Amino acid sequence: MCGIIGLHLRDPELQDRLGSLMTTMLQGIIVRGPDSAGVALYGDTTRVPDGHAAVSVLHAPDDLAEAVAARLPDVQGLRVERAGETTVITAATDPDQLAKAVEAAAPEAMVIGQGDDSVVYKGVGHPLELAEDFRLAEATGWQGVAHTRMATESAINAEGSHPYAAGTGLSLVHNGSFSNYASIRRELEFEGATFDSHNDTEVAARFVSARLDAGDDLEAALVALAERFDGFFTLLVTTNKGFAVARDEIACKPAIIAEHPRWVAMASEFQALAHLPGIDEAHVFEPEPGKVYAWKREGVMTGADR
Repeated sequence: MCGIIGLHLRDPELQDRLGSLMTTMLQGIIVRGPDSAGVALYGDTTRVPDGHAAVSVLHAPDDLAEAVAARLPDVQGLRVERAGETTVITAATDPDQLAKAVEAAAPEAMVIGQGDDSVVYKGVGHPLELAEDFRLAEATGWQGVAHTRMATESAINAEGSHPYAAGTGLSLVHNGSFSNYASIRRELEFEGATFDSHNDTEVAARFVSARLDAGDDLEAALVALAERFDGFFTLLVTTNKGFAVARDEIACKPAIIAEHPRWVAMASEFQALAHLPGIDEAHVFEPEPGKVYAWKREGVMTGADR
């Protein structure tokens, strides 16, 4: 049992409130996952300034900034932020270049996210305490996702926390389990994918990333995932272009969506949505089994059956 929240802001006037709204939403799903938590934020220019990239890392050495700077001597604006178990390094370069420099400078560290408009945090502990570590209430931007975890099939550690990020700007959170992920993992490894864990959710994230790289949009990638993966799942997947929700055909893992002219939100429990501005005027519904719902950044919803 895990908890999911996601908030996609259509109204720019709400962007200064992204973090405070998400903090209130988070309180509604703590009961579903007290072990650990993670967050992905999009559009917070104080954390990822325009023209910069951010790379999030676990097990970062104390000298990470100096070691990365030595590998990128011409890059400006290099900065390191420590937030509990997560270290975020930003610099005026592209995400791939920064991630490669981090991996070379600290091979013992684990990159858990990279983006030019997004930042990822993970940790073990009570979700509200972790939210303080992540400075969630201060966050601004146009989109965010958070996950609270109750581990059932793998260790309680930051590596196993969600979201799982793959590629640039993709984050995936998951409530449920996949039964055939090992065979799909082997196929992805044969195609060149590398993995940081044995978690089934990471396989889903790498699969979606590979589909996006092959030319799918987010909706089509999740339709393909639903066709290939067996198990029980509710997924929320975010990119720098929007977010999408997918459920399996049995739909035993809870999900509630609320759509408002100013925002779109998803949660595992309605109580996480109850305090959003204008919730009384929102269209609140349970997503149908076996269906994908996707919202692009400009706010247009599409839906696709498998």
